Parts: sequence; C-alpha cells; structure tokens
Amino acid sequence: MSQTIDTAAKLPLPPKRRKVTLPTRLQSVSEITRRRVIVLALNVATYIAFMTAAGYLMSAGGWTVTDGVIFTCLLFGLPWPILGFWNAVIGLWLLHGSRNTMKVVAPFAAAADADTPLFVKTAVLMTLRNEDPSRAISRLQTIKQSLDQTGFGKSYSYFLLSDTNDPEVAEAEERLVADWKASTADGARIIYRRRLDNTGFKAGNIRDFCERWGSQYDLMLPLDADSLMSGEAIVKLTRMMQAHPRLGILQSLVVGMPSSSAFARIFQFGMRHGMRSYTMGQAWWVADCGPFWGHNAMVRIRPFTVHCELPLLPGKPPLGGHILSHDQVEATLMRRAGYEVRVLPYEIGSWEENPPTMIDFAKREVRWCQGNLQYGPLLSHPGLLPLSRFQLAWAMLMFIGIPAWAVLIALLPVAAYEAQTIADYPVALAVTLYATFFLMHLAPKIAGLADAALTRGGMAAYGGPVRFLVGAVIELVFSFLQGAISALRTTVFMIGLAFGVSVSWGAQARDAHGVSWRSAVENFWPQTLFGVLVCTALYWVSPTVLLWSLPLTLGYVLAIPFAVFSSSPELGVKMRDAGLCGIPEDFAPPAEFEGLSGPRDPRPTAPVVPTRRAA
Repeated sequence: MSQTIDTAAKLPLPPKRRKVTLPTRLQSVSEITRRRVIVLALNVATYIAFMTAAGYLMSAGGWTVTDGVIFTCLLFGLPWPILGFWNAVIGLWLLHGSRNTMKVVAPFAAAADADTPLFVKTAVLMTLRNEDPSRAISRLQTIKQSLDQTGFGKSYSYFLLSDTNDPEVAEAEERLVADWKASTADGARIIYRRRLDNTGFKAGNIRDFCERWGSQYDLMLPLDADSLMSGEAIVKLTRMMQAHPRLGILQSLVVGMPSSSAFARIFQFGMRHGMRSYTMGQAWWVADCGPFWGHNAMVRIRPFTVHCELPLLPGKPPLGGHILSHDQVEATLMRRAGYEVRVLPYEIGSWEENPPTMIDFAKREVRWCQGNLQYGPLLSHPGLLPLSRFQLAWAMLMFIGIPAWAVLIALLPVAAYEAQTIADYPVALAVTLYATFFLMHLAPKIAGLADAALTRGGMAAYGGPVRFLVGAVIELVFSFLQGAISALRTTVFMIGLAFGVSVSWGAQARDAHGVSWRSAVENFWPQTLFGVLVCTALYWVSPTVLLWSLPLTLGYVLAIPFAVFSSSPELGVKMRDAGLCGIPEDFAPPAEFEGLSGPRDPRPTAPVVPTRRAA
C-alpha cells in the first residue's frame, strides 16, 4: 500500500508575532486599543443620536437664534454626561457581570497581597500651607503608627514640607514636629522643612523635596494636610510599585472621612457609592494613562524628577505662569516618559476630608476651574500620547461645559414661548430628550445604588437598607440644588478670568462650621436673582414647563437658605446621630480614626478668595 506523506506538516512553522505590550507587560496594546475604540464608538454614537434628535426638535417651526444658541450649548455640554453614563454602565457590568474583574482592569493589583519583603525606600510627604498644624501632624503621626504596626515601618521616612507664611503657624509647626521627634526612638526619619520662597505652589514644594532628598528614596507618597491612609494600604501600594518597576504613578481611590458637617456628609455619601462603578469603568479603558489627583498616591521619584517638571505657561496669570492643577499634567508627562499611570479602582484605606459648606465647596471648584483651564497651551506639548492630550482637553471641557448649561437654562423661557407658537410641536420628543439627559446625568448615582444593592452587605455597610435608601433620596435632592449653585458660581468666575480675577493659594476650611445668612447672601445673591428671573419668566410662559424645570432651576432660587441650612452644625449632629448619609466608616470606624487630633487653633483658616490681579 502506498503511504501518504503530509509534506505540509514537515514545513517549518512561521515565527510567532511578538505581542506588543504596555510598559509593565501586563496587558497588550491591542487589547487596550480595542477597549478604547469601543468606548469611543459608544460615546460618539450616543452623542450623534442625541444631537440629531435635538436638531430635529430645534427645527420644528424653523430655526431661530434661540434654537441655534441652545443647540450650540448642547454641543459643548453634552459630552461630559455621556462619558459618565458609559463609564458607569461599563463599571457596573465589570463589578457584577465579570468573573475576573481585577485581572481585566488592574492586573498589577495581584502583587498587593504577596508575602514579600520590602526593599524599596519610601518617603511619606505632607505638604502644608497655613494649616492647623496639630490637626495635620496628628494625621501623619497616625500614619506612621499604622505603618509601624505592619512590621515594615523602617522602610518609610516622613517629611513635613511647609510653605506656611504665617509666622505664628510656622512656629507651632516647628514646635510640634520637635515634640514628635523627641517622643519617638526613630526621630531621624522625621524631617521638617519650611520654604521661604513658595515658587510653584504645591508642585514647587514637592519638586524642592525631589531635588534635595529624592535621590535617597525610590518612592514618595504625597499627602495633603487632610489626608489619612492606613499602614496596610500603604504597604500594599508599595508592593505593587516594587513588583512593577514601570509603574510610575499608582493612585489610590480616595474616599471621604466621617464628618459632622451636613453638607460634607451628604456630598461624600453620594460620592462614595457613585464613584465605584464610574472609576472601575474608566480604569477599564484608560488603563496605563490613568489619573493622578496629587495626593494619596505612590510616585516613582527618579522618573518624576527627571521627566515631570512642569513647564511655565506663556502669558501672565490667571491662565499663564505656574500651573495650579499640576497633578494631571504630571501624569501625562510620566506616561510620556514610558511609565504607566494607574488608578487602583477599589477602596483600600485611603481617606480625605471634603469641604464642610457650600461656600468652601464653591471656592474649591473655582480653583480647580482656573487650574484646568490653564491646560490649553499644553495640548500641543511635544511627545504626549493621544489619550493624554484627550485627558487634558477633557479636563478643560468639564468646566467649559458649565457656562453652556447656564446659558441654556437662561434661555428656557424664550424656548418655551417659541414652542407654544408652533403647531404640532413634538412634545413627546422634547420630554424624551429631557428624560434621556437626566438618565445620563444620574447614571453614576444609579449605578452606585445598584452596586450597593447587588453587593452582599452593600447597603448594610451604610447603616442598613432603610438608612441607605433615605440617604439616597436626600443626596439626590441635594445634588440638584448644589449643582445649580456651583454651576453659576463657576460661570461667573470664568467670566472674571477674562478680566484678571484669580484665586489665591491658601489653607482650606475643613471643619464643620455654620454659614450666616449675611455670608450666604453675599456669596449667593447672583444665583438667587438668576433663579427668580428664570422661574418667574417660565411661570408667565407656562407653569407646566416651570414644574418640569425645577430639577434644574430650583437650586438657584434656594441658594441662600440651602447654604445656611446645609452648613448647620445642629443639622449635621442630628444626621450623624440618626445615621443618615453615613459612610461605612461611620458605622465601623477603622483603628486609624481613633485619637485623631481635631482643630486646636481657634482662629479661622485662611480662605481661598477671588482676588484681582494687579495691573
């Protein structure tokens, strides 16, 4: 019998194509690119569909100037809620529809629980500027104590980097640090330094550390004066950085601390469950080009020192000169240097404090606004990755879209009046678009509620289903009121930027305190006037449309009483005692929260207030 010979089987196999990976070699470039294409397609398709429907609605009865302006406002204002919607949807699916979520989203996190010694040296940095020193230093002491209890305390040193220009506060800082050093056997690992020249603000403060002491350490952990982290969390982050030398920045998921301020309690209650799905979904496609929030993050010192020095922006302040929102720029420069920037998308024992009043929150928002709007000249910075440029543009768009919504709301009465003159106006389409917008806007909150309900013990961690659901209703109403107030404040500030209005760099209020009616009127009379005018005009045109508009307009009208009552210490205490809008740490406080020093300085902290730049 003849034997058949398979000649093809004897031919040499072609060499395997080498898979192109990200710098840590944990994920392939093709896989991450595929994810980004999916997210881009979903967002573009949603954007086009919404704008097409909006264009059809505007064209009813023929285009008018009002229609054109509203359509333009939607062009600028819509991308942010659309991306938030898809981040939340993807994140919720990853949390409850995927079996290997962390392997898919954050494969580097597997090193967190490895039983390996630490051979890298880490500097824990706390930056200060006219803060209550007893409060800040007690947090750093707590962090050191928690790290010592892990058995790895000798791998860490502690730096208090002061830019304080108040002599009395500086004297207290020096005294308290000296007392701390004298009370411990390893005081040599506690270093205090105060700059007399505050060039570069916080970013300049940290760069000064890198240039003076950076060569002695592998990693640094920047902290704000209100930051707190557990020793276990810090060791886990250190292990991840140690296991993956091409991780340049590893940002922890920072959550709020328990507060007796009603405003802070409600705000961080919504953020706590709302950011879980959002952050997970964003981390899935952002991957190696993740965010850096400037604190509670591990940073590899050498590439940071060599590659992440901030450029001096052309022009004069407020948009030129030193960069205020330095963190995201440093993240893009770190990624340009060939190091990954990652966020750990789950809670790990990393906390901060949130603004205690509407006034303090609005001040923080305008500071972020000015900092983000400085990114324009950096969009053409050489060597940045495409996604890094997108992140800078997106950070700008987050604030550019705010005036667009303010203008749209101001035109609601005119649009409603014009709609009444059109025969067969597509009311059903208008209602559908309105409901769709709210669905996208609220998607992170809805996903957060669903995540808590689907997670075993999820609602129990917030005090049980009843407290959780009541808190969710309170926070939903709060978010609409607060959002309107903050939006108009930011819009007015952006107009002021064109005339040289800037923010000063100073300490932030962190403790619960009341807001007087006089202070509320001085800060929020523009919102009240705006709301009264819009709502009065809407009532005159159509009471029905006014009722539909209340989620968007009521916050302006109630701005002054909202600022007063949400800051009420008595209300905050009652909510705390009732367990309303509590976060998991309210019901199961970590050991790190015990014995934290509260404010001892009776003087009010220096506020961040708009100031006009000298000519």
